Amino acid sequence: MYRRIQKKRKSIPFIFFGLSVAVLIVCGGFIFEYLLSDMPSMYQLEDFTPKLSAKIYDKDNNLISEFFTERRSFVPITQIPKDLQNAFIAIEDNDFYEHWGVSIRGIMRAASRIITRVRLAEGGSTITQQLARTMFLTSEKKISRKIKELFLTIQLETIYSKDEIMQFYVNQIYFGSGAYGVQAAAITYFGKSVENLNLAECATLAAIPKSPNYYNPFRDAEASRIRRNLVLFRMRELGYITKSQEEEARKAELPNKDDINRESFQVKGHYFVEYIRIMLANKYGSDAIYNDGLSIYTTLDMQAQIAAENALENALSQFDEKRISHFKNRKMEPVKVQGALLAIDPKTGAIRAMVGGRDFKETQFNRATQAKRQPGSSFKPFIYLASLEEGFTAATLLEDRPMVFQYDSKVAKWNLISRDATELERISENVNEDDLINTNKYWMPSNYTRKYRGAVTLRTALALSINTCAVEVIMKISPRKVIQVAKRLGITSPLMESLALALGSSDVTLQEMVSAYAVFASGGILTEPYVVVKVEDRNGKILEQHSVEQIEVVSPQNAFIMTNMLRSVIERGSGFAARELRRPSAGKTGTTNDFCDAWFIGFTPDLAAGVWIGYDDRSIDLGENASGGVIAAPIWTDFMKRALDGKPVSDFRVPSDIEQNFIDPRTGLLSLNKTPGVYLEYFIKGTSPKMYFNGAASSAAREDLMIERGGF
Repeated sequence: MYRRIQKKRKSIPFIFFGLSVAVLIVCGGFIFEYLLSDMPSMYQLEDFTPKLSAKIYDKDNNLISEFFTERRSFVPITQIPKDLQNAFIAIEDNDFYEHWGVSIRGIMRAASRIITRVRLAEGGSTITQQLARTMFLTSEKKISRKIKELFLTIQLETIYSKDEIMQFYVNQIYFGSGAYGVQAAAITYFGKSVENLNLAECATLAAIPKSPNYYNPFRDAEASRIRRNLVLFRMRELGYITKSQEEEARKAELPNKDDINRESFQVKGHYFVEYIRIMLANKYGSDAIYNDGLSIYTTLDMQAQIAAENALENALSQFDEKRISHFKNRKMEPVKVQGALLAIDPKTGAIRAMVGGRDFKETQFNRATQAKRQPGSSFKPFIYLASLEEGFTAATLLEDRPMVFQYDSKVAKWNLISRDATELERISENVNEDDLINTNKYWMPSNYTRKYRGAVTLRTALALSINTCAVEVIMKISPRKVIQVAKRLGITSPLMESLALALGSSDVTLQEMVSAYAVFASGGILTEPYVVVKVEDRNGKILEQHSVEQIEVVSPQNAFIMTNMLRSVIERGSGFAARELRRPSAGKTGTTNDFCDAWFIGFTPDLAAGVWIGYDDRSIDLGENASGGVIAAPIWTDFMKRALDGKPVSDFRVPSDIEQNFIDPRTGLLSLNKTPGVYLEYFIKGTSPKMYFNGAASSAAREDLMIERGGF
């Protein structure tokens, strides 16, 4: 009996031990299940793709910018120098090719540190463990994180080869200064691609990830040097390099932020790049733009872009200097004048340069595409094109004389009541002074020079930007006709159906104006402006590709005659500053009455470009006589010189059915006598005016001509 009781007593501890083990196993199972519940699955690991920045290229496939949350470019293992791979192995994990993901010696070393320091410490992590932590976990120092890291490490080693793990690792880790992955780091610190790194540079990069801030050569050169030399020492110890190679590499200078030539990797065309970012983010989503490694091939011509930025900034900086006294006299804080420049290839619609303001860091508002301002006289070509389509010719005579209008509120119409400036004096005797000043009741459009020339040809009226002639033309053909023509050429902004449209009173964007002028340069063909040639995903699959669509919106003949008339603006008119380009070119100035906006839009056969100058605050004017010809045209000319430098000179093509005849500008009629002032004018065949008989034309013949053409 006693022995039986004794046996029972001896079995109790064994039963208790067994139960305890079972409980521990069950509890451990629950704990492990809890810890591993949010781990990525095998399938997720196989499909893992690192965050890659989107690359933006110019028209010549040069990298100009990137979109990223982590600036990273994925580089295959075959392009990563062996010295760089060995440098990482030497300093981070010298048993990389021998272990199965976990280093037993490293774990023992880390465990001893935990015991001696009574806390978690760094050490013992292999490259595979670091990759698992970087890809899927955080850097928190907890046992739970280490357990997850262990399981993920085993999974990585199971799925991927050592070369693939190394490839992921060097493309994933952070190198400081905003650089993720070895390619971004190589560019950031050395201004070169990773495959071109030498031994010293490889060792420098391998030294950084341990502590990207502390070992950053831009932040602490001495700490970086010591760590780099340690990497070289370990490489020599492991037989990756010789003693002489180590000594030579130790002599190399560390990179200096100010000395590195990273010009080809710097962001240029900030407004252009931001324009693309907004457009593609709306199409693909921000996550794809910043993380999916898209390759975006654009229309940007870097030569033209640099020319645009330099021409605009140089001129406007000088303008600001001259305006300091203006602001001081008015006890105002000086304000920087703003400007914008846009250039388009008229043959394809490709935007070659875009500057939306003086400083993208100060303001991201793009004045080339977003700002709507009054175009002033730069709108007049649409009026004269409409007149050509209504039967006028470049030789049609217009009357440059004063015009006095009175508004009839009953029919909502302006009526021309006199062409005599003194008429206002008579009116003032019977009209309240406030009503006379109110331009909603009486309007007398005036010329920029305040002078009147009498009878002038359509060509002269455009070349000299005569306001009264533009108003006379729009009266004859109607504002609605002008609006229809402007819309056909690509103007999308709302246009006010009034006579004031002749003076450019309706707000438009610079992009609209340049695109519309490009129609003249292309011989009447409208091509939608575009900035993206194609977009590829990270694997090179084309997601979209631009195809040029062209529509003839103006006859080649009228487009040529308008171009030739706009050449007169430069050769003998308000755009005289553009003569310095010394290439066949055409264009038009624009200035608003209050001198708040100055424009010049012009083109050659190969490039159409526009410049706008003004203050964001419209209450600030540019100063007396600050016209488009004085301010904007010189900037345009400087830009075009640089943008077209080295490119062949070409002339505008003369289409079929165009003829030339001698014209007497006093009558607008054909002349057989080459008397002073007679000049050659272009006409569409069958539209030339009547002959100039015996050196003079009868007034009756001239009046018949006026009626036939629908007015002056």
